[in-house]
Amino acid sequence: MSRFRSIKKAVHDILADDDWQARLVELDDFRPVDLVPPLLSLRLDRLETVRWRSATAFGLTAARMAEASMEKARILMRTLMWYMNEESGNLGWGIPHFMGEAMVNSERIAKEFHKILASYIFCDEECDGNFLDHPELRRDVYWGLARLAATRPELVAHGEKYLVAALDDLDPYNRAYAASVLGLIKAEGARAKMEALANDPVEIRTFLHRELVDTTVGELVRNALEDLK
Repeated sequence: MSRFRSIKKAVHDILADDDWQARLVELDDFRPVDLVPPLLSLRLDRLETVRWRSATAFGLTAARMAEASMEKARILMRTLMWYMNEESGNLGWGIPHFMGEAMVNSERIAKEFHKILASYIFCDEECDGNFLDHPELRRDVYWGLARLAATRPELVAHGEKYLVAALDDLDPYNRAYAASVLGLIKAEGARAKMEALANDPVEIRTFLHRELVDTTVGELVRNALEDLK
């Protein structure tokens, strides 16, 4: 078995375990650079739990890398940016989750790359920047921004204008996640639009507090309104 396959299997076994959070310390037995390729692969795993948990593991891995060598962490983040580039031919699914978790776990990474993550939802009159046309891929960005805002809201506040606009998004996940971010950054100006969504009954399935949960847009919006207080 190749080194990549053996590490991927070991990491998969950890992330698929019911006691996965306690077992995350086992990742410290591997060099961060050796964990990155398997984790990138596992973000597309057939198990939904493993896909989400791989983002958590990646954030911890990126932080370890940044602590040892910020230049290697920069290369890592630029690799994620390349995955988000259509010209790369890669699938961007889950990559914003990884970016967000890296910034949650490393202040240095967050300070250098937070504007890149937010740029994927920025749409000016021509939408000719990094804006993602694909609504389902934007979901991952809003989720990543919500994770970042929960820890470092000051690094997300500059995107308030675009987050407010997302409350009108046709995609229910985007509406819910945008509201979550707005609550965390204390965007009082968004209160009226958020209140209009407070009873939105559309059901969504997401990853909150390291757990898969079934909820509704309205419930997440109501939680966001509580965060505004």
